[in-house]
Amino acid sequence: MQRLTLAGRLIITLAILAAAYFGFRYFLADRLPAAATAPTSATLPGASGAEPATPTAAAGSNAAPFSYSPPAPVDGKLKGVVELGASGFNSFIVRMDGRKNWKLEKAEFGASLAIENMASDADIRAGLKNYIAKMLDFGVPGRDIQFVVSSGAQKASGTQKIISALKSLGYVVNTVTPEREGMLALRSVLPPAYADKSFVVDIGSGNTKISWLEGGTPKSVETYGAKYFQNGTADAVVAADVKAKMAQVPEALRGTCFIVGGVPFEMAKEVRQEKERYTTLKAPDAYQLDNAKSKAGQTIYRAVQQASGCQQFVFDWDANFTIGFLLNK
Repeated sequence: MQRLTLAGRLIITLAILAAAYFGFRYFLADRLPAAATAPTSATLPGASGAEPATPTAAAGSNAAPFSYSPPAPVDGKLKGVVELGASGFNSFIVRMDGRKNWKLEKAEFGASLAIENMASDADIRAGLKNYIAKMLDFGVPGRDIQFVVSSGAQKASGTQKIISALKSLGYVVNTVTPEREGMLALRSVLPPAYADKSFVVDIGSGNTKISWLEGGTPKSVETYGAKYFQNGTADAVVAADVKAKMAQVPEALRGTCFIVGGVPFEMAKEVRQEKERYTTLKAPDAYQLDNAKSKAGQTIYRAVQQASGCQQFVFDWDANFTIGFLLNK
């Protein structure tokens, strides 16, 4: 080796290393694990011959918008209504013309705790006077302010003192039965163009009303409201009753459901696009609700959907049964 030149030594060293490398590959390559290969389109989830991809929880959240524009009032006059509901004092000011075309100008919502009998006489008087003052300031004539007690609120024993407080202020108080309330909701919510293919659901705290037109005649049935849990009523009992009542709605009218009420309001807030009048709700189980009342309302909504098979639930941001009351005046 000492006689070899430097170049010769390098050549011999490289030859030895090459022999070692190929020998290593020859004896050990079949014992090494195969390298992982990138997945092809045939092995991706959802591809042909593979298991379909699992739907995400947000499926159905991009519901198609409901496009309908109600006729606007012409030379309309302001009218106001205050609702005493099972969960709140709510006020609405509308502009209405002689053809009963109307537009909501202002809405205000407040808590009353009527159904829990936790509203004092002083609270009631202060709240009512506040609503009346705001309506007068807005331009509603005093004679055109109406007061309506919902059928759900009438179930509370403390409601009578609220009615007495209103009467002491010189106002006429209107009460409605559940059937009547459902028909008034139908009058306000159901667009004429959908009268022969839709029905209306009003999920209130004290009760839920399902209404529809049958041969031009309004029909309405009552079931549990979203505060049924306060009475210890089981979800299954409520769902069964809702489904039984829903069965009375003709199948031809189950194409679209117009839905209103406190819990649908909370659901619609999640998906409303800007200031649209109508918002299409997601499927019942697409909502993650975190309080007892909302979950109870979700049970009612789910039962309606399952019993009807309806795939389009449209929340109306402006309409409610009290406006239906104004329309019938």
